[in-house]
Amino acid sequence: MWSLQYYINQQRKIIPAVKSIEAYKKLPLEDKMKVRQTFYRDPTLIDSFVADNPSNFSQEKLALVEAWKGFVEGDFYIERILKKYAIFIGPHDVVYGVLGLYQGLDKMVHKSRLPILIRTVLLSFKGKIIYDGLFESRNIIFGGGIKGELKQVYLIAKESGQIIENLDEAPRSPAAAAAAKTSISKKASQELSPLLNDLVEQAKSLRGGKGQPAFNGPIFSLIKASLELGQLAVDEPENAEQLMKALSKTERAYRKAEDALYRYL
Repeated sequence: MWSLQYYINQQRKIIPAVKSIEAYKKLPLEDKMKVRQTFYRDPTLIDSFVADNPSNFSQEKLALVEAWKGFVEGDFYIERILKKYAIFIGPHDVVYGVLGLYQGLDKMVHKSRLPILIRTVLLSFKGKIIYDGLFESRNIIFGGGIKGELKQVYLIAKESGQIIENLDEAPRSPAAAAAAKTSISKKASQELSPLLNDLVEQAKSLRGGKGQPAFNGPIFSLIKASLELGQLAVDEPENAEQLMKALSKTERAYRKAEDALYRYL
C-alpha cells in the first residue's frame, strides 16, 4: 500500500518534498489522505503502477494490487467486533466482514465505543476484505434506536448468510436485503406463531382475586399485554402503528404492576 501511494505521489507531485517510501510513511494523516483520494478518484493509476512495477514486486503481489480496483469506498458503521472479523454496515444495509490491515480492529477501537461511523475504503486481499489502513471517524454518539436498528441489520445478514466476506461476492441490492428480511420474518412467524397463540389463550385464564396478593391482578395483565405484543411482533412485524399501540399498552400495564408491588412491599 505504501509503495503504491508513494508511486502515485511521485507521479502527481501531491507532496513534492517526499523523496522515499520511508519519508512517505512518516507523513501526517492529512497528507496521506490527499494521495489516497487521488488514486481512488482515478483507479487507472493502479494500472500504471502494475505496468511500471517500481518496487519490483512479484506477479503475485502485483495481482493483489490490481484487485484493489474493485474497492468499495464510503461511510460504514462498525457495529461489532468478532473474533473472525469486524462487522461493517454500509449503504443499503450491506454487511461486510472486515479484517484490520496491521492489527485487529479491536486494538484500535474499544468495544465500548461501538457502534461508530467511519469513512474508509474496503479492499480485496487474498479472498478476504481489509480496509486500506486509513479511516476517518465521526464523533457521533448513537442512541438506543440506531443501535437497535444496526443490530437488527447484522442479525438478519447473519441469519440469511448475507455477510459479505469477499468483495468478489455480489453485494446485496436493497431489494435483496428486503427479501432476506421478509424471509427471516416468515420463518420466525412459522416457528413462533403457534407457540405465542397458545400462550395468549392460556394467559386469558390468569386472574387475580380473593386469597391472592393484591399485585397478582396487575402482574397478570402485564403478562397478557406482553404476550399480545410478542404475538403481533411475530405475525405483523411491518404493522408499526399496531406495534406501537401494543407497546404502549404493555408499558401502562408495567407501570400499574410496579405501583402495585411498591404499595404491597
